[in-house]
Amino acid sequence: MNQDLSIINLLLHASFVVQLVVALLVIVSIASWAAIIRKYFALRRMRALNEDFEREFWSGTSLNELFASAAQNAKFAGPMERIFASGMREYQKLRERHVTDAGTLLDGARRAMRASFQRELDAAEQNLSFLATVGSVSPYVGLFGTVWGIMHAFTGLAALAQVTLATVAPGIAEALVATAIGLFAAIPAVVGYNRFAREIDKIAIALETYIEEFSNILQRNLSANPAAGGAGSSVAPANR
Repeated sequence: MNQDLSIINLLLHASFVVQLVVALLVIVSIASWAAIIRKYFALRRMRALNEDFEREFWSGTSLNELFASAAQNAKFAGPMERIFASGMREYQKLRERHVTDAGTLLDGARRAMRASFQRELDAAEQNLSFLATVGSVSPYVGLFGTVWGIMHAFTGLAALAQVTLATVAPGIAEALVATAIGLFAAIPAVVGYNRFAREIDKIAIALETYIEEFSNILQRNLSANPAAGGAGSSVAPANR
């Protein structure tokens, strides 16, 4: 009896629709686990790169040197370094156009950093919508398979003169497997989505804080050296 009611045996004797639902849920579950693993390592790398750059930023290195390093390391840079590079790039372009107004320089750098921040946030949130969809839809797909399986089981029982628990149990068990697999696919996706959403919120807060701090540094440098807006001037080491 235990062998007859094993999950593999139940699936082999289930109706085609139930088998199709289970196959779909298994594929979705594998895809969600792959997305979870990729996102885990991506966020881990993102945090490490941000921490490394922030350490270097506050070490006293001049902004020009940091910008040159960020330009050379653009392919392997983290979100914070790319945001810094975007702000400095816009700042340098405005200076090359002989913009001397401190407010214009600062506003241009801030807008460039905000645009870069939004791009980084969109990249960090990639695949989160997929996990949310799997977590919310999978139980209902499994439930559909269960309902269909129960209907199929009762249809088969209608031709029997005597119905006992032994005749009902296999059909019901076949149908319930779909719900179980639906939950198996949904639960990790929901847990992963919630955890990654919290991690991305923390990263976003850290990046927004950095934008404000860097903007304050630029403002202090512009106030201390009003001629920094000139075409030939260089950015002084940050007073950090």
